[in-house]
Amino acid sequence: MEKADRYLSAGTRENTRKSYRAAIEHFEVTWGGYLPTNGAGVVRYLAEYADKLSINTLKQRLAAIAQWHITQGFPDPTKTPDVRQMIKGIRVVHPAQVKQAAPLLLKHLEQAVTWLEGEAAVAIEQGDYKSLVRHRRSVAMILIGFWRGFRGDELARLTVANTQAISGEGITFFLPYTKGDRQHEGSTFQTPALIMLCPVEAYINWITVAGIAKGPVFQRIDRWGNLSGKAMQPHSLIPVLRRIFKEAGLPAELYSSHSMRRGFATWASANGWDIKSLMSYVGWKDMKSALRYVDSSVSFGGLSVSSARKATVNRRLG
Repeated sequence: MEKADRYLSAGTRENTRKSYRAAIEHFEVTWGGYLPTNGAGVVRYLAEYADKLSINTLKQRLAAIAQWHITQGFPDPTKTPDVRQMIKGIRVVHPAQVKQAAPLLLKHLEQAVTWLEGEAAVAIEQGDYKSLVRHRRSVAMILIGFWRGFRGDELARLTVANTQAISGEGITFFLPYTKGDRQHEGSTFQTPALIMLCPVEAYINWITVAGIAKGPVFQRIDRWGNLSGKAMQPHSLIPVLRRIFKEAGLPAELYSSHSMRRGFATWASANGWDIKSLMSYVGWKDMKSALRYVDSSVSFGGLSVSSARKATVNRRLG
């Protein structure tokens, strides 16, 4: 049975299991509900927290309650008409704008990488291995994150064994599972070598200076510059990125690990990629997910202030 439990457990991601356990604890302990419950109980729970929790959090709680009932062999109480109507009502009474991280623009990516490369050069001159390792990791993390459109958890799960890089040609990553890979079949991602801001060279430079031959690509580094052999935690990437952007003179508070994916989507859209090509490259399975990352590109032509300014500059240069 232990062997069967191991495979059953592997079918659900650890983060999902943790969030579901927390949701069930909230329902039973914090609110004082009883399981199994029925649709009326779920409606009362939603009513209690409609003005306290976001709609996404409430939906996650419903998913946990549904999963508990299904695995225990009880009817799912979250699928009743009253529960569906309750969710619609909460959306109407408590509308919330979806908060999105600012896209990391290409010029800001270049600014950050230029600063990091400058700091790496100083570290080499001073024989400061500890700083050099950190800067090389940062360059690789930002460039791979941007050009591959990876989220923080995907960057954290990259391994040397599942990464192949050829200088001047390209780099290939394999992830055993991704957010959209419900069957856990694994996904392969490729990126070509670039003439500037190249993720391939950044990766090679990083693993070379760090001496990494196996294990996670982006490993934790202690205060003395030693590699831990363990992957960085996804939640630790945001403060690392913000520190880099702040030191490079960028508005760090606007950015998160999603900024790199949004930045790439913005760049690709501006450079003529259609939505299907973008979805295929990044790995999005549905249009709705992709459109959340792509900014609207409706043009106001010569009436927009930015267009007028560009036209004025061009006339002066001409």
